[in-house]
Amino acid sequence: MAKMFFPQYARGRDGIELVVGETILQHVRRIGGVEIDSECGGQGTCGKDVVRIETGAEYLTPATDVESRFLEDGQLKANRRLACQAKVAKDAERILVFIPDFGRYTILTECAETHTALNPCVKRRDDRVLYHTGEDLGPYEGSMFGLAVDVGTTTLAMQVVDLETGKNVGNPIAGKNPQIAYGNDVISRIGYASGHEGGLRELQRAVTGGVNQSLRELEERLGAAPGSTTNSIYDVVAVGNSTMRSILFGQNIRDLGVIPFEPSSKTALTRRASGLGLATHPLGMAYGAPFIGGHAGADCLADIIATGLYQSDEIEMIIDVGTNGEVVIGNKDRIMTASCAAGGAYEGYQIRCGVGAIEGAITEVKIEDGQAKYKTLGDKAPLGVCGSGVIDLLAELLKSKIMNEKARIARDYRITGSLSISQDDINQLIVAKAGLRTDQDLLIRYYGTTLDHVSRIYLAGAFANYMNVDNAMVIGLLPQADKSKFVRFGNGALAGAREMLISQQKRRDAEQLVGLIEHTKPNEVEGQEFQYVVAENMYF
Repeated sequence: MAKMFFPQYARGRDGIELVVGETILQHVRRIGGVEIDSECGGQGTCGKDVVRIETGAEYLTPATDVESRFLEDGQLKANRRLACQAKVAKDAERILVFIPDFGRYTILTECAETHTALNPCVKRRDDRVLYHTGEDLGPYEGSMFGLAVDVGTTTLAMQVVDLETGKNVGNPIAGKNPQIAYGNDVISRIGYASGHEGGLRELQRAVTGGVNQSLRELEERLGAAPGSTTNSIYDVVAVGNSTMRSILFGQNIRDLGVIPFEPSSKTALTRRASGLGLATHPLGMAYGAPFIGGHAGADCLADIIATGLYQSDEIEMIIDVGTNGEVVIGNKDRIMTASCAAGGAYEGYQIRCGVGAIEGAITEVKIEDGQAKYKTLGDKAPLGVCGSGVIDLLAELLKSKIMNEKARIARDYRITGSLSISQDDINQLIVAKAGLRTDQDLLIRYYGTTLDHVSRIYLAGAFANYMNVDNAMVIGLLPQADKSKFVRFGNGALAGAREMLISQQKRRDAEQLVGLIEHTKPNEVEGQEFQYVVAENMYF
């Protein structure tokens, strides 16, 4: 049988059957567990799904016009192909493909410490393990674990917890979301699920495969026998934006891609974890936290649970910046939320010099005498600029008067010999920051208060936690507030998932909050004026 092999990956070493007419990217997607960066979802516009054909290049179609363009620009070497463009032209004995490592992500797994009383949905009674509904999940075999999962668009973050003690089992675990092979944003995933037969199931297999791989790695680090930890996981709590959590549970996501961009159902879900494809105890359960509305999903709700904003006497805010951005304002009496597409540009996508938080990413920038001084993750050679570095870069360009208050630069600014930022890149960044800042300003106004009366501003998510707050205020991504009000909260979504894992009360709180939170869509509230409000926030 003719096969395509990806020898760098365990799942790829045995190969996958060749299908004439399919691209290399389609073979990657079918095999699962093979990581490739396809930011544009296979449209041929990003040029990041570069592969090296070790053997069998003659059995592929010739370079396309798209590949020729990248060759001319110097972004694609002569002995490389784009996985989304190179198709199998005829049967071959074997095609051997190497995928250049596009970097190990630094994924935020740290969570603020909480002191919630231990009262999980899974408990031991004598020698049996029981679910809170009374269902018998089988005999007790020495341990009883739970799994909290934050399903991000780009990354997966997890924590295994001992449900008898409430203590963490090993350190939090994290990895890239394998769905990155289908595009870097939720719109790409929705489009794939809607436009391909079996697409939703394919995306579900990709994310569950990523979770299972991380669990196997945890067992290796713990020195545990394969399956000994996973077979003791009786309960899973998963959060994520509306698209990501829906995919994990195999729910239709088509409605999230069309007006009014609402999920078909916002309620919490409880399913058999093994039925979703998760490697847990065969009778283990999986709980999907409810959605707030629109793209403000279970991750935003988890932020609210973890920070305790919903129990506060004072008015507080949460700003969670990721591929999607969520803003929350409120207290125990009233809560309002809004969401927007915020983080694509700031997570390294959509701009020429951008990369994710990988080794070699520039994280800090200072401009002295017109020259950029910088630090990189892992002290590696610079590969690009990630979110925190982009904030610094914009602020430094502004403070150095290389960029004016209208966000204009006279010419491309060179950061290193090979990395530069262009006017087009800056335009992408100011649009992204303007949307998030507009939501902040309008929510404060809708709430009927002022920034002076907001006692605390939680910064949740990796991007918000690592950025320089002063520089974020300089460029207007964050409001001009007393710096003491800002609280870096770590991975609030994972923290909230863990809370719901160890506490039945927190699950009840989450389900009750959904009906009380006012989810706003400022673009609809403001109508035609919205574009002018956003435009005002683009500049400095």
